[in-house]
Amino acid sequence: MRAIWTGNITFGMVTVPVKMFGATEEKRVAFHQVHADDGGRVRQRRICELDGEEVPLSDVAKGYELPDGDVVVLSEEDFEALPEAVAKTIAVESFVPEEQIDPIMYSKSYYLGPDKLGARPYALLRDAMAASGRVAVVRFAMRERETLAALRVRDDVLVLETMLWADEIREPDFDFLDSKVEPKAAELKMAELLIDSLSTDFDPADYHDAYREALEEVIEAKVEGREVVTPAPPAEGGAQVIDLMAALKASVEATKKTAAPSASKKTASSASKKAATPARAAKGARGTAKTADPHKPARKKPAAKSTAPRRRA
Repeated sequence: MRAIWTGNITFGMVTVPVKMFGATEEKRVAFHQVHADDGGRVRQRRICELDGEEVPLSDVAKGYELPDGDVVVLSEEDFEALPEAVAKTIAVESFVPEEQIDPIMYSKSYYLGPDKLGARPYALLRDAMAASGRVAVVRFAMRERETLAALRVRDDVLVLETMLWADEIREPDFDFLDSKVEPKAAELKMAELLIDSLSTDFDPADYHDAYREALEEVIEAKVEGREVVTPAPPAEGGAQVIDLMAALKASVEATKKTAAPSASKKTASSASKKAATPARAAKGARGTAKTADPHKPARKKPAAKSTAPRRRA
């Protein structure tokens, strides 16, 4: 695994150098937007709404919009000016019973591993927390914002659970909460029996994503059936890369294929003309000889058999 953050856990006078790693990953089938006809990627462009020009990524900044519509533009230097101690320190605020933290507050999980010189203080904090049965409420800076988190022990590893702030959790506001709806005693008893019949120990391995598995089967079937599109490689700026030599070869081959039938037709036509000319000359000569006497008509060569009925003179 690749570390995504490095810093120190501080509690009291103890400092624990640690590295942060992603503890979870979402298993899902990822799609791109593509052109249905040729499979080419459809990409979004960064367009400035004021001048209509495309903005390079290097010119993109973060802006905070004020109520009156004015914008405060923040540069990378503004964020780099944040105190380094805040950005690299996981400060323990307190240790609390884990059951007092509502799971709705948890956001994302990370593993914390000890740095090279932090193995001993890391083990000290881990074992002391495991013995106490409590979790540490901490705060630290990550991705340009201060984050609240809970630090707990799982499988001999410290796990950091990022948390939402109290004002980020919405209060449920539903009309039915104002009305008093009470189930009947018989209905409640039956529901409790149903819950008892479905009660068991939780095993994560018993559950799987049936939709993702079915979707992967559909994709695999299309791959096996060669129902795939191979788009041309894109060039910088979105244009297609043109291999000049390949294009020239393709053009030559296409020209050969087009020229070959034409040449054959011309050769056949020339040969036909050459063969027909002496015959016509001979025929003409014979006709001239036979029709030398204007009072005696020439005898014509019998015509080819035809399916059409003959007309009598």
